[in-house]
Amino acid sequence: MMALSGFRLRPAALAYCMTTLGASMMNSMFSFYYVKLFLNKYKISEGAFHQAQVIYMVWNAVNDPLFGYLQDNARAACCSRRRLSILYGAPFYALAFLLPWFPWQMYTAGDWLSGVHLVVALCAFDGMLTFVLLAQCALFAEISAQHQSRLQLVSYSQVASLVGSSSVLFCGLLSRNMDDFATFQCVAVVVATLACGCMAYTGLYSESRFDSRVPEHTPGPTQPGLSLMAVVSMTLQILAQRDFQLFVLMNFFQVFMVAFCSNFTLIFADQLIPPDVLPSLAKSLMYGAGFICPQILVLCSQGLLQKVGYYRLILLSFYLEVGVALVMLLLGPQHHYILAFFLTTIMVLVQAAFSLFNLPLADIIDSDLYTHKRSSPLSSMVFGTNALFTKPAQSLAPMLVVSILNQFGYEHLKDAGAMADPSSLQKLHSAMFSLVCLVPLSVATVQILAWRPFSIRDSHTVDAKYIET
Repeated sequence: MMALSGFRLRPAALAYCMTTLGASMMNSMFSFYYVKLFLNKYKISEGAFHQAQVIYMVWNAVNDPLFGYLQDNARAACCSRRRLSILYGAPFYALAFLLPWFPWQMYTAGDWLSGVHLVVALCAFDGMLTFVLLAQCALFAEISAQHQSRLQLVSYSQVASLVGSSSVLFCGLLSRNMDDFATFQCVAVVVATLACGCMAYTGLYSESRFDSRVPEHTPGPTQPGLSLMAVVSMTLQILAQRDFQLFVLMNFFQVFMVAFCSNFTLIFADQLIPPDVLPSLAKSLMYGAGFICPQILVLCSQGLLQKVGYYRLILLSFYLEVGVALVMLLLGPQHHYILAFFLTTIMVLVQAAFSLFNLPLADIIDSDLYTHKRSSPLSSMVFGTNALFTKPAQSLAPMLVVSILNQFGYEHLKDAGAMADPSSLQKLHSAMFSLVCLVPLSVATVQILAWRPFSIRDSHTVDAKYIET
């Protein structure tokens, strides 16, 4: 019977992971290149960069619970049906991805229009990312309640993410890490087209186990939608769960670290590792490994996920981050090959742990469904409420790091190269190295303290926590 269940799940898992494939192709490129693009090529001012990040932070936090409520309670099938949200959102998601790579004019240093461009690009991309991926996250919890089936979804998703994340590697190789900007733009168009097609496959073929109940529970002409008080009440019920509170606290810092690694590894490596030590090709391979190896690591950990569960593996990743950061801090910045390995290792650990976070959130959704005896899970609302508190970290990371770097002259020294004053450049590099080591060390320590009390630790030992109907 279990074998038959697994056989039935495979087409659903394949359809589910196609959105992961498309999204990882675009998200990896977007997060890895946009900060360097606007700072170095478009030469946006620090003030405009911070203003854009503040607007993005507010929109980033608000749109998740907004779309979460919309997808859990809307009358329209394009919002309430998970697959249709993905199907109709995919083209707009792909178009939003293309926004930053095509300047609206030839920008000069400090041009106000580059600031507007950044605001529009960030908000449009995150809005469509949220609409599509929130529906996919809800599908994760709703395709099956069995831990084994969810691990299969994770496995398929990691393979898809492994393939999708290679977009950074190929883009780096073809465009020489964005030096050949015309080629970079061509790659971006190809990636957007392929990603849209992948997500459309999910929209056409993926189904939630609650889809058959939609007509029964979807508000009709004589069945009013939920009131504001009902939505507030459900949100408070979600927030009251201690495990949800602990997860959100830990996840906030993980989102911070993901943004820190994705946005600044390219900048740190360019400044701290000389070209004669690691040429452009080697750095492209290094950046690609930082996005590809996390998926390989998660795939290789499937046996451990079944035996010890996600709780212990996530906790182990935090201890490893603390350990490697301490070692690098003690060795110093002069060991360039070790520094390159360290930068890649931190990216891999952070991304690999983050790839497992749908598992605890799905368990929290199951717990909420069981505790409050709901007829269907509040999947999108749980994911959206989590994002309300964690997404601001995506803006705080670049704002904080850019502010610190500019205090040490990055805005003026980034393009100076050999012409820069050696003492000023040394101070900037020292600040960068301190950030590279102390940020992972500090953040992982806080995450250990936040994650240890989490109580849902043994869902991997239970075949099916709730009866699927």
